[in-house]
Amino acid sequence: MKIGVISDTHGFLDPKVAGLFAGVRHILHAGDVGPWSLLAELEAIAPVSAVLGNTDEGLDLPLERTAEVDGVRCFLRHILQPHEMNGELRARLARARPRVVVFGHTHQRFVETLGGVLFLNPGYSGKPRAGAERSVAVLHCEGSDLRVEFLPL
Repeated sequence: MKIGVISDTHGFLDPKVAGLFAGVRHILHAGDVGPWSLLAELEAIAPVSAVLGNTDEGLDLPLERTAEVDGVRCFLRHILQPHEMNGELRARLARARPRVVVFGHTHQRFVETLGGVLFLNPGYSGKPRAGAERSVAVLHCEGSDLRVEFLPL
């Protein structure tokens, strides 16, 4: 099973995303979405779970959420530093018991397993900017194995 992971679109959905996410079961958007219509475009590809980013205004989205896709529990939050989480966030994660934590904000790809949980930032996927790397990710879930594939835009 494949899950599409995207963040920091900032109102721009690259036309390549539809092809890169072809066949995904679900899409996780880790915030800084832009207008609601962008989520509708993603919904045309697969069901979407999204959270509010620090630049999102007027979207009725939670700051964090848990989404379960075919038994894979994912926790989404826009701003999160895996190596510097406060006690309150650690407690929420302990209650949620995710296999995957998806975040954005830094515009930098990140993947690391900490305490048995996969932390994933797909990177920046908004409008092309000079020198900015742009990417999305696909999370491959095969039984108990999780594998992340970063896909450049």
